[in-house]
Amino acid sequence: MMRRRGLLTAAAVVVAAVIGLSPVHGEPTGQSGQTAMFGNTPSRNMVSDETGLPNAWDVGSGMNVKWSQPVGSQAYAGPVVLDGQVYVGTNNEGLRDPALTGDRGVVMAFDADNGEFLWQVTHMKLPAGRVNDWPLQGICSTPFVENGRVYYVSNQAHVVALDTAGDLIWSFDLINELDAFPHNLATSSTLVVGNIIFASTGNGVDEGHVQIPSPFGSSFVALDKNTGELIWDSALPGENILHGTWTNPVYGVVDGRPQVIFPGGDGWLYSFVPETGELIWKFDLNPKDSVWALGGRGTRNNILATPVIHDGKVFVGVGQDPEHGEAPGNFWVIDATGNGDVTASHAVWHLGGDQINRTMSTVAIADGIIYIADLSGFLYAHDVETGGRLWTYDAFAAIWGSPFVADGKVYLGDEDGDVVVLRHGRELEELGEYNMGAAVYTTPVALDGVLYILTRNRLYALEATGSP
Repeated sequence: MMRRRGLLTAAAVVVAAVIGLSPVHGEPTGQSGQTAMFGNTPSRNMVSDETGLPNAWDVGSGMNVKWSQPVGSQAYAGPVVLDGQVYVGTNNEGLRDPALTGDRGVVMAFDADNGEFLWQVTHMKLPAGRVNDWPLQGICSTPFVENGRVYYVSNQAHVVALDTAGDLIWSFDLINELDAFPHNLATSSTLVVGNIIFASTGNGVDEGHVQIPSPFGSSFVALDKNTGELIWDSALPGENILHGTWTNPVYGVVDGRPQVIFPGGDGWLYSFVPETGELIWKFDLNPKDSVWALGGRGTRNNILATPVIHDGKVFVGVGQDPEHGEAPGNFWVIDATGNGDVTASHAVWHLGGDQINRTMSTVAIADGIIYIADLSGFLYAHDVETGGRLWTYDAFAAIWGSPFVADGKVYLGDEDGDVVVLRHGRELEELGEYNMGAAVYTTPVALDGVLYILTRNRLYALEATGSP
């Protein structure tokens, strides 16, 4: 089921995509209108209770296009929408301020109603160059927004807190303070729970992919969201990092036990006590006979997808840098109630072999159906309880983003710039496919009847008006 697609060849692009590919807003948990983040809620499930969203649009004629705005030349972070503003992460090729030239990471804010550009914050590139801060990748951390604050990880590996007017509140340097060594780019989408902000640092290998320059540097971090002060950090998995520690933390309460779960750079999941960083359990997402090899030639994969917590279980697949090519992957459903190494005891169901390929995508779970996309361009619908496959959709292009379920539909973008609209259900039904004019590496979001789609270089707001 694997076919070579026209994947990008820049080694660090995967790092950008990991963070910006799947933001959603409005999951039916009572949080809509209070927070906006990668994955909608701390559980990261790609589902929304929004209604009245468009089935069809045309960016050429303007049909059902409320507004659109150019961003940079590469955009992987966002969009997220809250309190009338839309936030994206991109690079400086859009040159919104001619006085701020050169390669920079950029966070932009737009008016959600009319698309007016409101403000931007820019960050210069690190002097180390592509080993820590790959050229032209911009900001690849989808912001977390709540209570007039915007939190993200910059390309300089700073955890940053702004107000919603773009003014700096605090900044925490992961490299200088915690000896992190981001491989290619720091990309984690932050997660705020209570007064704690969680993020991964990007800690990884050197430019030659041989040594780990900072095996005792931090991979996972928890900060006070109000002051930016360190609460705890973890150097796991230390010398066992395969490539980089890029992916996003997830939070849930399972059987009354709160836990924050981080994807490790060694292909393991790690669950911690949120307040203290005490390890609760860990799970190896690769078969024990798997082997890591440079350039993706091995059978062991690292983690680029963000886990989802649903019904006391964790759902996540493994993958590699798209430059490493297509190959078999693994997808796991894990009972999150254990302690210690639960690899042998807490797998609920598993896809492997020829059942799924390497993936970077986060899942969507709704009405007993789980939607799983892989890099090879397939979207799979499975029964969430049994793992049985219901149907397969072939996008015929690489998929970096994630399926988004809302209004009885499944939206999914691909590298060819197409967004397919499928009917949400146990049988495959395509409602339409629409080209956006540039690759779509992110996931649509929806709020107040408007669907927001970020392409590689442009942000669109779509609504079901039925006319241009």
